[in-house]
Parts: sequence; C-alpha cells; structure tokens
Amino acid sequence: MKAPKPIQGIKNYVRSRRQPPIQEVVRETTAGGIVFRRNEKTQELEVLLVQDAKDRWTIPKGHVEEGETTQETALREIREETGLQDIKVMSWLGKTNFRYRRENSLVLMVTHVYLAKSLNQTEVPTREDWMNGIKWFPANRAVDEIAYEQLSKLMLVGMKKMRESA
Repeated sequence: MKAPKPIQGIKNYVRSRRQPPIQEVVRETTAGGIVFRRNEKTQELEVLLVQDAKDRWTIPKGHVEEGETTQETALREIREETGLQDIKVMSWLGKTNFRYRRENSLVLMVTHVYLAKSLNQTEVPTREDWMNGIKWFPANRAVDEIAYEQLSKLMLVGMKKMRESA
C-alpha cells in the first residue's frame, strides 16, 4: 500500500477542520460591573471577580433584557451572579467590543461596564452553578487576574474613582 503524499495529507486535514460559512451576523448588548469594596480589616481596595466555566476571571455581566437600560442590566446581573444585594452603581466606565463565532453566526458583542460599590461588608458573595469560582482580589492584583485586556483597561480607569469613593 502506498503512503499518502504529504501535501494531500495536509489538504485533507485542512478540509476536515473547516467550519461552515457564516450565515448571519448577530449583534448583542451586554452590561456588567466592576464591583469593589474597601476591606475593613486591611483597608485595602478589593475587586470581586467571577471565574467562568473556562477558568477565566472576569466581571459579572449579562445580556440586556427588553425594556432595560444597560445600567439596570449591570445591577441585575451583579446581584444575580454574585448574590450581593446591597450594591450601588457609581458610574459608567466605558464599553468593550468583542466578537466570536457561534455555530454559523458571527456574534458582535458590546459590553457596557459600570463601576459598582458593595455597601455591605458582611454580605458574602455566592457563585452560580456555571461558575468555577468567585473571589475578592486586591484591586491591583485583579487588574492582572482578569482575562480580558479591554476589561483590565477599564478597571484601571475605575481605580481613581474607587479610591475617591471607597
């Protein structure tokens, strides 16, 4: 039996890895928050991050529902995803743009990011089932831990506002 020609093997591999063509472009709007507090014991600023199913640290966020503003969505998603209820949305920090493929669709996602303060030191965050973790990080470390560069930049924008209002 003849061995396959190397070039034909590569062509077959590439064909087997091809995805079907994109059939539609979907635009989605999401909103979330960079949640912070001042630790009563250490007086250090802390930021709450959630760990997604792929072990990436990020902020609590989700899709805008019909009739909601992005600020209302951010507050709702923070409460749903962290279990924290005593939250005050301080200000809008900016938005990020992200794209990814979902089956035969190209999804263009805009995420509006707000700065939010946890007002109750005794509230303990609780993770949802889909999360691998939820944790308060020192603010400077949270900037490094967050998996998405655009969110990290917005967190830096929020640092001064955190210090002023903590």
